[in-house]
Amino acid sequence: MTDSPKVARKPRRPRKRVQYGEGREALLKAAVRVVARGGLRELTYRAVAEEAGVTHGLVVHHFGSRDALIAEAFAHTVRASVRSSLLEPGTGEVTDFATGLTTMVTSEPETQAFQYELLLESRRRPELLPRIRELYDEYFDATRRELARMLPGGADFPLAGLVFAALEGLVLHQLVLADSEMTEAALTELRSLLKVLATDRAGQATPGATTKAS
Repeated sequence: MTDSPKVARKPRRPRKRVQYGEGREALLKAAVRVVARGGLRELTYRAVAEEAGVTHGLVVHHFGSRDALIAEAFAHTVRASVRSSLLEPGTGEVTDFATGLTTMVTSEPETQAFQYELLLESRRRPELLPRIRELYDEYFDATRRELARMLPGGADFPLAGLVFAALEGLVLHQLVLADSEMTEAALTELRSLLKVLATDRAGQATPGATTKAS
């Protein structure tokens, strides 16, 4: 009697001990990588646990449900992106606005891909939209606050929406086409337009800035 052929087993990723206080963030980052690589349909407790190199039970312990994991991962990526993109440096200087945007996309493409995956998923699952809209508004609000610092008279919603849409389009363009030079050139042009607008508003606000025709 011959021995049964042995089936080669796929080597498992060695599990690692996650330090106390770091486990939650490590799992959120793992969830982002899983979704960015394979789409939201690939997001399971086991996939996240394998990506993070931890036990399946640890994911359940921290989040309790798949939707909670999705929501918290999205919140994590949005807030990290607001910081790293320098949408709100707080200086009120046009030259400082969104100076980290190009580097953010280059260094964290998975984070940006995850956000776009979830935005598209919300079209298929409308119950996700309120939370996504709430968190996405953090991008918009940061943009509007910094514009208000830069521009005399502040920034109304249409102007903030226009600037934010331009930034979002540049992120998507660079993420897909990997054209960081185009992103930087477009950002330089956007800042130039904002400088012109700031100067124009300052002139209108200054008494005697305009003269009457003789």
